[in-house]
Amino acid sequence: MSAPATAQVSLLRSRLEQLQGRRLDAPVLPVPPALADLLPGRGLRPGQAYTVAPSGSLLLALLARPSREGSWCAVVGMPELGAEAAEQLGVDLNRLVLIPDPGPRWLAVTATVADVLPVVAVRPGGRVSAGETARLSARLREKGTVLLVQGVWPQAEASLAVDTAEWSGVGDGYGFLRRRAMTVSVTSRRWAAPRRGRMLLPDDTGGLTAAPPQPERMRAVG
Repeated sequence: MSAPATAQVSLLRSRLEQLQGRRLDAPVLPVPPALADLLPGRGLRPGQAYTVAPSGSLLLALLARPSREGSWCAVVGMPELGAEAAEQLGVDLNRLVLIPDPGPRWLAVTATVADVLPVVAVRPGGRVSAGETARLSARLREKGTVLLVQGVWPQAEASLAVDTAEWSGVGDGYGFLRRRAMTVSVTSRRWAAPRRGRMLLPDDTGGLTAAPPQPERMRAVG
């Protein structure tokens, strides 16, 4: 690593340490109840990585409760995820650090942020070698940091994906799209079969909640 690059990383670490202050240890970081039912340990385990694809709104929903309950969060390499969208989905902007374009050194930036913030979301900017993955995983475990990856990541604690999604809210040709119902599928090395749950994201308040049961279709009798 060049001297200027090392200086930039050191400066970033210093600034983040000033923001975060002393970290509060927590066995599991909370998530919305509808997601808790699908995840190992009913939350985000410190020191573990999770993959989240392809929904940016689902990723922000995972950041919402930890940020509101005191955990600093960072989003690295996702320029389309702005502050307004994060706030609408319940993220506390006072505890959110956005690094839209980390450049080719995205992995070093991610590792630096993971040293001092408890939750880091990243979209990989390239392939990662097995050695780089192992070193970052060790750092996550040492610091108790949760890594949310929008993409592929080996040895993830769990992988979350959106199977189907439908918007509602428009009636009789007018109105606004207000709610989106989706089926979230979670796979994990801790169980054999995926777990699925149907939820609203956003719901009528802009957050994530379990979707009401779908009405059964009437069968014709004849």
